[in-house]
Amino acid sequence: MANRLSQIATRTGDDGTTGLGDNTRVSKNHLRVMAMGDVDELNSNIGVLLAEPLPDEVRELLITIQHELFNLGGELCMPGYELLKLDAVLGLDEALAHFNANLPRLKEFILPAGTRSAAIAHVCRTVARRAERAVVTLNASEPINDALRHYLNRLSDLLFVLARVLNRANLDGLGGDDVYWHSERLKRQEAD
Repeated sequence: MANRLSQIATRTGDDGTTGLGDNTRVSKNHLRVMAMGDVDELNSNIGVLLAEPLPDEVRELLITIQHELFNLGGELCMPGYELLKLDAVLGLDEALAHFNANLPRLKEFILPAGTRSAAIAHVCRTVARRAERAVVTLNASEPINDALRHYLNRLSDLLFVLARVLNRANLDGLGGDDVYWHSERLKRQEAD
């Protein structure tokens, strides 16, 4: 494992390369670096979500997720090293079951809207999907731990569910329910 950074502006990346955790240098447009960047962006967006008013159990879960995403990014940074454990994926499955249990069935597709915290959760969900695509793309050229893919897939599902939970929590007084897409089918059903 590489040394921890004690200096941020090293200037070693000025040539368009970056160092991985195993001390190899790769181009900044390498598939591994792209996946690392998407995971970092996801973690940063979760940090923005954590700056919002949240139910305590959602806050605690998101803090745990941030640490797990750091492990996931670390694993991407160190080829052949395993940091993210299957328990992390199972934890997301448990959280999905817990938070989904009290939500009403969806009547239609929902829009990424509602309260500010719900909208930010939807942004996190879309970044999680992009990170998942980047990991899948990397895996097509280099073998990686399956848990990375599974984790990002479950996390995007969980963030969708949490957006619905946050709309109902209504901590900013601007939400209260899902924001449904008004399709022609829904319009016909409402007219009957």
